[in-house]
Amino acid sequence: MSEKIDAIIEELKGLTLLEASELVKSIEEVFQVDASVSGGVVVGAVAPTSADGNGGDGQEEEKSEFDVVLDKVPGDKKIPILKIVRSLTGLGLKEAKALVDAPPQTLKEAVAKSDAEKIKQDLEEVGASVVLK
Repeated sequence: MSEKIDAIIEELKGLTLLEASELVKSIEEVFQVDASVSGGVVVGAVAPTSADGNGGDGQEEEKSEFDVVLDKVPGDKKIPILKIVRSLTGLGLKEAKALVDAPPQTLKEAVAKSDAEKIKQDLEEVGASVVLK
C-alpha cells in the first residue's frame, strides 16, 4: 500500500464507532454506494434469472441463515432495547448506544433461522422494529 493509504487506515483506526458510522453514511451519500454488509459496495448488480424469474430451476431455496437488522427504535424504548443489544453483541455501553441511536444497524450476521427469530421476538417485545434479511 502507498503511504497515503497507510495514513488513512491509521486515522480510521482511531475513530469511535459513532464517527465510523457517520463516515460510512457520508461515503454512501457522496459516492452513491451501499456499504451495508448484505449490500456490499456494488451498485446496479443484476442477478441472473431464468424464464420463471426465480434465477434457477424453478425451485427457490429456503434461507437457513439470516442477518438481524435493528430497523427502528422508538425514543421511549431505547433503554430496554439497549440492554438486549448489549447482551446480544457483547459491546460496551457507548458502542451499543451508537448502534441503537442510528438505525438501521445489523446486529448479527449469518444467524440460524431459529436464533434470528428468537432475537427478533426479544427485541420486538420491548418495542424495537427488526428485519431479518
